[in-house]
Amino acid sequence: MATQLEPDVHADEEAFRTEVQQFLAAHFTDELKGSANALAGVDGPTDETPAQTKWREAVGERGWGTPTWPKEYGGGGLTKAQAKIVDQEFAKAGAYNPIGGMGVMMFGPTLLEYGSEKQKQEHIPPICRGEIRWCQGYSEPNAGSDLANLQTFAEDKGDHYIVNGQKTWTSGGQWADKCFAIVRTDKSDKHRGISFMLIDMNAPGVEVRPITMISGTSPFCETFFTDVKVPKENLVGEEGQGWTIGKRLLQHERTNISGGGRLASMMGQSLGDIAKKYGETDAQGELADKVLRDRIADFEIRWNSFLLTARRAVEESKAQGGVSEISSVLKKLGTKLSQERSELLIEIRGLQGLGWEGDEFTKGELEAVRGWLFGKATTIYGGSTEIQNNIIAKRVLGMLDHQ
Repeated sequence: MATQLEPDVHADEEAFRTEVQQFLAAHFTDELKGSANALAGVDGPTDETPAQTKWREAVGERGWGTPTWPKEYGGGGLTKAQAKIVDQEFAKAGAYNPIGGMGVMMFGPTLLEYGSEKQKQEHIPPICRGEIRWCQGYSEPNAGSDLANLQTFAEDKGDHYIVNGQKTWTSGGQWADKCFAIVRTDKSDKHRGISFMLIDMNAPGVEVRPITMISGTSPFCETFFTDVKVPKENLVGEEGQGWTIGKRLLQHERTNISGGGRLASMMGQSLGDIAKKYGETDAQGELADKVLRDRIADFEIRWNSFLLTARRAVEESKAQGGVSEISSVLKKLGTKLSQERSELLIEIRGLQGLGWEGDEFTKGELEAVRGWLFGKATTIYGGSTEIQNNIIAKRVLGMLDHQ
């Protein structure tokens, strides 16, 4: 006798679930378990094993790395229900999404909204297949929180622009193939003089200098443009529309670096399980330190509550046509919670949580210290907490500036 499906589960969705399970059985091998998406980070080159390359190519061919993106551009063309099934089955199998990076998190969704048909056909398919790495050209030495003060200038030369200027905090710039950047095309208007364009990182005149961080890594760079030739077809939207397009992209970025995206996948093993490895346990196998146990429970409750709220907010925003200013709320809370977790993790491990190098520390312990230090930047990049507070006050709460 056939098992009766629950009323809210459609037979075609169950058939699709079987299809995903069969795909995973055929393509996600045991040697891939425990691997991560090389494209998702900004702290190293994308060195892949042959098995990882085959996995990326298989997922890219289906378009399941970008499941709800239009099929005509290389996406999966799936419904939200189908995309959820892909997420669920990947999680059950311990499989990671091999497609990612700034092309997926920020640039792709923005280009789908503002790009020309030619630009979509050229740039979206390689993103969906994980064949290209993008970086972001936004901040400058004198244009950080006041981003609209940027001075990198693109001079109109008829069929192309000549770009001169400097960007800083270019995440992964030394490994990127291309850069999406906001530049000045008109010096007479602070905001309407900004345009959004695409720059080849291998073009003559582009120089990248990695910045060493206190964590010991160099994920950020200074990027210099000296008489860089950029074709007119690399302008996204119209001249002067860059501030509008650039802000939209930031909403995607903030959603993804909050608990609505990237940080949720960074949490890993629960704090309670880690604490049991480093601290004493009672007869029931629970932490003997009741104060620490309460603190961990308090954090886990708040973190999981945030994740559920973030998921709901993101789904509601997408249902209304995309991301919104709620991304500032998610970014502010998610990054603060991630910093709190790192601090608590250091405390749980005691002296073993403060190692920088040496055989007496495990790889995980050393990575946690660097992660703790790197995490200090999360409440600054993508728009500082103070900037998010301003956006929340004005755009979410509807508060006006007092004269």
